[in-house]
Amino acid sequence: MDHGGHGTPTDLPPFTLGRGLAFTGEPFFLSASLLVLVLYGWGVARLHRRGDAWPALRTVAFVLGVLTVVLVMCTRLNAYGMVLFSVHMVQHMVLSMLVPILLLLGAPVTLALRALPAAGRGRTGPRELLVRLLHSRYARVITHPAFTVPLFIASLYGLYFTPLVDVLMASKAGHIAMNAHFLAAGLVFFWPIIGVDPGPHRPGHVMRMLELFAGMPFHAFFGIALMMASTPMIDTYADPPASLGVSALTDQNAAGGIAWAFSEVPSVLVLIALLFQWHGSEQRQARRHDRQADRDGDRELAAYNAYLASLHSRR
Repeated sequence: MDHGGHGTPTDLPPFTLGRGLAFTGEPFFLSASLLVLVLYGWGVARLHRRGDAWPALRTVAFVLGVLTVVLVMCTRLNAYGMVLFSVHMVQHMVLSMLVPILLLLGAPVTLALRALPAAGRGRTGPRELLVRLLHSRYARVITHPAFTVPLFIASLYGLYFTPLVDVLMASKAGHIAMNAHFLAAGLVFFWPIIGVDPGPHRPGHVMRMLELFAGMPFHAFFGIALMMASTPMIDTYADPPASLGVSALTDQNAAGGIAWAFSEVPSVLVLIALLFQWHGSEQRQARRHDRQADRDGDRELAAYNAYLASLHSRR
């Protein structure tokens, strides 16, 4: 296969689902995916050996999230994403808005806190370092809405409306760093919103919904801007290979439609998860109130019986 100056394929055949899903095994994301799967599996196995339960749905969600990373980064989709803006936008949206939701629903931080052994009095081990990180000023900053929402928005406008995207796409390292940033930005944005793992910020469910919807309109506006543009906006995708049979404007229009559509689907998924969490929280709170009322009733009954006993003793 012929490649351009920075390793971009120039003779890819027209995109089809079969060609796009052919496994290529991009080394960085493949090795990172295997590593986190092994670590997560170790944590679940350690809990089971100890006799502790771990919800199967959390494991399923986490594994699906990792496999989705492999799907968009370790198949020919990655090669097409170097020359087709629409495929690149699929990678961006999946890594920043779908994969983080699946990974966070898997509660990896909670699993680590339960599975990692305590180092002992006066010693510092991996579990203690994780707890220290969760309570650090750094964690408070990167999970605060004043940081996460602008970062989420800047990942669109600050990248695609500036020459930065062309600079990053000019090298393999830049391309990997950009996609890793998409994933990291999505994780810090959705972490306090989904609220499964412990963290510095745990707003109420209404505030979480407001944080969720604060960034979504910007995705829609960004998609509309791409679709309305009369000239190619990204130099990297201004001249698609002739073998693909697509024009730059048609490809850019498709990329805008993908960005617009992805502003809706993950929002619905997170909203459903928040509503289930809210319902579960209300049920737990009601059970606590019932138990407290039972205890208060028992104390009142005991006090009344004691009062009757004192009257009897006086007589």
